[in-house]
Amino acid sequence: MQLDIMILFFMLGVVARLIGSELKLPKGLYQAISLFLMLAIGLKGGMALAEHVSLELITQSLTIMLLGLLFPLIAFPILNKIGAFSKNDSAAIAAHFGSVSIGTFAVAIALLESQNIVYETYFPLFVVLLEFPAIVVGFMLAKDKNSNVSMSEWGKEIISNQSMVLMFGGLIIGLIAGEQSVKVMPLFSDLFYGVLALFLLEMGIVAAERIKDLKQNGLFLTAFSMVMPIINGTIGGAVGTFLGFSAGGIFLTIVLSASVSYIAVPLAMRSLLPTANHSLGLTASLGVAFPFNIVIGLPLYWLMASWYFNFVS
Repeated sequence: MQLDIMILFFMLGVVARLIGSELKLPKGLYQAISLFLMLAIGLKGGMALAEHVSLELITQSLTIMLLGLLFPLIAFPILNKIGAFSKNDSAAIAAHFGSVSIGTFAVAIALLESQNIVYETYFPLFVVLLEFPAIVVGFMLAKDKNSNVSMSEWGKEIISNQSMVLMFGGLIIGLIAGEQSVKVMPLFSDLFYGVLALFLLEMGIVAAERIKDLKQNGLFLTAFSMVMPIINGTIGGAVGTFLGFSAGGIFLTIVLSASVSYIAVPLAMRSLLPTANHSLGLTASLGVAFPFNIVIGLPLYWLMASWYFNFVS
């Protein structure tokens, strides 16, 4: 699978920041782009979900959610025992690596569609489901007694987050409307790639800004942020193969497993673990894991998915 043109937009953003350019999308435009992508992904998933509701899908969903519980449990002892990060910092970073990156998922979907590769189109449901388990595990691993936020308050805060509202709301709309959803798809489908390109341009700028933070946090966090996605992706690929997904579906399972949250988890961890150093998680996710997944990971994950698929064929 060749690198898509949209990845070049991401690289343009990185280069622009590294050479000292003041290039940056207006805050209002960036917010509008983010919301557009969330709703577009949700709608696509809801339309597909309307055609695939079954007991098998419920089983698949529960299995995928287990990955969100497993990954932080793998990351935490590595960070705490080998990396020598504090318990709170280890838990917060581990939660990032157990959740998902909607931006990485959006690029993966665009790559599959640009190559006309078939995949299970209800995968946005799994994106929504994977946002929560890692946050719960991260909180339980730390058990921060200094947190002034109850679990119920945290739940309301995350559920009411605008990205989650739009993605889950889009799923529900697409599910209920079914074929009627095609009325709005010229907007949410035809413009998807152009909007995603602008999103990646901004994310490239943000990622480059985080690179300087790595000087303070050492080589371990850098290495961890590149190795952990591969470990998670390998496990995810095996699970996707076990669930009987197509090659495209296995690829998306790997991508979801390997991606790292930079939206829902940072929001939750700031409330749940106030004493943790939250710049570590953001530096790991945006400074290392996101660019690694976009530039190097996606082609690698497609090779992994092809191997898994051919292995059982």
